[in-house]
Amino acid sequence: MNATALKTAAAIAISMAGATAAQAATTVAFLMPDQASTRYEEHDWPGFEAAMKELCADCTLIYQNANADAALQQQQFNSVIAQGATIVVLDPVDSAAAAALVEIAHSQDVKVIAYDRPIPDLPADYYVSFDNEGIGNAIAQSLVDHLKAEGVAEGSGVLQVNGSPTDAAAGLIRDGIDKALDSSGYETLAEFDTPDWAPPAAQEWVAGQITRFGDQIVGVVAANDGTAGGTIAAFKAAGVDPVPPVSGNDATIAALQLIIAGDQYNTISKPSEIVARAAAEVAVKLMNGETPEATHTLYDTPSQLFTPAVVTAENIKAEIFDKGIQTAAEVCTGEYAEGCSALGIQ
Repeated sequence: MNATALKTAAAIAISMAGATAAQAATTVAFLMPDQASTRYEEHDWPGFEAAMKELCADCTLIYQNANADAALQQQQFNSVIAQGATIVVLDPVDSAAAAALVEIAHSQDVKVIAYDRPIPDLPADYYVSFDNEGIGNAIAQSLVDHLKAEGVAEGSGVLQVNGSPTDAAAGLIRDGIDKALDSSGYETLAEFDTPDWAPPAAQEWVAGQITRFGDQIVGVVAANDGTAGGTIAAFKAAGVDPVPPVSGNDATIAALQLIIAGDQYNTISKPSEIVARAAAEVAVKLMNGETPEATHTLYDTPSQLFTPAVVTAENIKAEIFDKGIQTAAEVCTGEYAEGCSALGIQ
């Protein structure tokens, strides 16, 4: 091979290496934990995808959902790194097991953004979420205030339906609930950590507590809308009417309909797109070698935590519909039309 050919071959090799490096530097993975909640497909991923297309049009995006399987999530994590991801946005199925994933990533110069659920045992590069302990405190305090306003005597009993025992965010929500209930004057009759946040598991447990405690139950603090829906289904199946006030979290369409119908007392409006966009902004900064600013530090991880709003029938119109988070066409269907009309939702 002559000198010119050698130079040409070398130039092609350098160009190909540069292209490979550029591709690797612009591949971002978005790994979500489960499908028990519809939020990941309906809000988190679309919000992240839209923000990334705006901030980094040439970035390659990979989306995976582990369907509550920690082993599957590890396979997905390894796979996206093999595909060249240099940034992984991770909402872990198992917050403790995720420490090993962070270690793997860092050994290969891959950045990890913990998303919604923190990773307590090994600091990620960044953490974005709503304030989960604040959420737990807010939904419980809102329910306590409602019970007192309704004249329910202190010393009465409530149930506590927590989230998944493998989810550190669920632990933070539980801590917030505990703070509100411990100072409420009401007795926590029993509490339950719901495996994988599964509504059927919550329903089965609450059904057992209805048999056990009957009308001693004056309210239920459920950690999210899925467990709230399972709770309400248990009361309805037991013929309890009206259903005691039940809290929730996530402002799913099903929960909004239950609030409109008077079956669920509250939820939390936390448009996932807010956190998804924040994750995208952090990803691009990390990709560019910048240090994202942090408003908090949690588990030794620089963090950005957002404060959500509690939603009840009193403010559902203002918080959800007037702000365009949901539309009447999406929520006020069939049997819920009359309730929407009574609340001024059109």
